[in-house]
Amino acid sequence: MAKFSEQMQRIFNRYNTEVDSGPVSLDEVAAWAIDQGLFYPAPKDVIKICRDALADSLRQEKRTDDQGRQYRAKHSVRTTVSGVQLSLWADIDYAPRSFMEKSFSQRRKSITDDSFQLKQDVDHYNDVNRADPPIQMILDFTDDVAEMQAASLEEWKSRKAG
Repeated sequence: MAKFSEQMQRIFNRYNTEVDSGPVSLDEVAAWAIDQGLFYPAPKDVIKICRDALADSLRQEKRTDDQGRQYRAKHSVRTTVSGVQLSLWADIDYAPRSFMEKSFSQRRKSITDDSFQLKQDVDHYNDVNRADPPIQMILDFTDDVAEMQAASLEEWKSRKAG
């Protein structure tokens, strides 16, 4: 039996073949898949839907500290307990240091993985489209982070003054 992600990939590929191969909203693909009878959630998916909604909401919760830094309030760590992979969540202001170190390390690894995959994708695109000037991709984010940090501090100062 195919993995769930492979089934979803087949649905998207079938949509590309049967309906439209251009850029498309996943809302359109989902509506089409349901109309075609290609997707129907199992009853246990309600827990997964709720869990995913909780996770999305927790990732968005921000606070501002006394120095004007906006920070994520809730963090997660992926771990395996008794052979079952789980995401454990905690509040940054109360979590033990070991939990936060693992969370930060996992987030950094995720950013590195995304950057590696972006590099692979850009290199592939450039190789396939040699007639066009290559798309340049800078993976050093030092200046980007510094600019965002400065803008965030200025925004906080103006809100505090106003």
